[in-house]
Amino acid sequence: MTAFRWNIPARFNIGKDVADRPAAEGAGLALLELDPSGGTREFSFADIAALSNRLANVFLAHGLKRGERVAILLPQRHETAVAHVAAYKAGLVAVPLFTLFGEEALEFRLGNSSARALVTDRDQLAKIVGLRERLPSLRDVFCADGPADGALDLHAELSRASSSFSCVDTAADDPAVIIYTSGTTGQPKGARHAHRVLLGHLPGVEVPHDGFPQPGDRFWTPADWAWIGGLFDVLLPAWHHGVAVVAHRPRKFDPGEALDLMARHRVRNVFMPPTALKILRASGAANPAARLRSLASGGESLGEDLIDWGRSALGLDINEFYGQTECNLMVGNGAGQPPLRPGFTGNAFPGHTVAIVDEEGLELPANTPGNIAFRRPDPVMFLGYWDNPEATAAKFRGDWLLSGDTGVRDDAGYLRFVGRDDDVITSGGYRIGPGEIETCLSRHPAVALAAVVGEPDPIRTEVVKAVIVLREGYAPSPALAAELQEHVRTRLAAHEYPRIVEFRSELPLTATGKIIRRALRSKKA
Repeated sequence: MTAFRWNIPARFNIGKDVADRPAAEGAGLALLELDPSGGTREFSFADIAALSNRLANVFLAHGLKRGERVAILLPQRHETAVAHVAAYKAGLVAVPLFTLFGEEALEFRLGNSSARALVTDRDQLAKIVGLRERLPSLRDVFCADGPADGALDLHAELSRASSSFSCVDTAADDPAVIIYTSGTTGQPKGARHAHRVLLGHLPGVEVPHDGFPQPGDRFWTPADWAWIGGLFDVLLPAWHHGVAVVAHRPRKFDPGEALDLMARHRVRNVFMPPTALKILRASGAANPAARLRSLASGGESLGEDLIDWGRSALGLDINEFYGQTECNLMVGNGAGQPPLRPGFTGNAFPGHTVAIVDEEGLELPANTPGNIAFRRPDPVMFLGYWDNPEATAAKFRGDWLLSGDTGVRDDAGYLRFVGRDDDVITSGGYRIGPGEIETCLSRHPAVALAAVVGEPDPIRTEVVKAVIVLREGYAPSPALAAELQEHVRTRLAAHEYPRIVEFRSELPLTATGKIIRRALRSKKA
């Protein structure tokens, strides 16, 4: 691999980079927006540049000042992207919010960030109306579907604004976005990122998408743009490279619909969470017209069987990557990296330093489990938690940012993700990661999805519990539970087999497709 050097300019603005620059360079289609009725709308980079200029002028006309926060509560649609670009251009700080959040979650994030304005739609306004009196900082609400419930008509405001705007001169280290991330305890924390975060993401997008961009590339993800995976793994890096993105996030992931979308709209590059891939595999759905060039996944470990399925069913390697909201896309595989090794997440992407350390921040030798850690400075690393210096300080040991995830590195530098600290099961003196057991269970013909957690036990500290979603044609039974236990016992180890097997119709998932393991533990846990 050739030597890699970061090229981070002192002055940099995400909005200018992803809209104005591609438009000036003659890039064409920026966004293909699919509406629920099946219709499509196309937006060029020139369209995005002009619309974001108009909205930046609207923000300033309503008195927003540099550094103030603009919340964006919208699904994948063009107004979502335009609001982000406009906020960056105006020197404001974007606060993406997920449309499935309830009132309590929204109130905390809007209040904690002291959001000055909100861009949303009519579907979400019902949640906001009752909150506004408890949100003194929130002065302006713009609705993308016209005026309603005290909200301003976004498009009417845009029509009256100029399409010319002089982008605010921002430093690469100036704050651009706050993305809230939930820990295992306490309220969510707002990870505050600088404009440079986009440039920091680029190796972690270009490598796992096998030399992205290539002629004809077109990106889509079912992950919502409210999350770092949708926003900075797909939308903004694609636009940095002048590559078109398909905007569509279904309310529920449907394998057939996803394949049809990729085929009809000539999608070549996809980021898809592992659980969505497992649902796709279990469905048996196929569409030969869906011809992907690259498929990347992250958030949960990929098992060898899922990689084998990708090769046989989709004709490609599913490249894995790893990171977290505070420091994303740090490790993975893809073009230019060492060969893919099933069971391992990969190696550090160019420009990043990753190690396994102990709780004091001391590097551990190869093959020793410990905390996955990232060394600062790094352009993809967060500035700190919004209004929470104590939590920021607790995240570091010297120059190492502790991920809170357990991992192992081998002698060749390959990193294996074992589990999040609260996912690792301690049983009879053993530390057991759920991923290997889940992979083993998924190889049984009756299993569509599997999740593994620890349940308290007075003798062993914890015992392994497996929660199973069965494939069509199979029914829960004590005999099947015993068969699954024996399946793990004989293929992995006696101390890893699930002493408890529970059958469910579906697994609880986060908005980004990760299994919510804490929801699978019994209430007494």
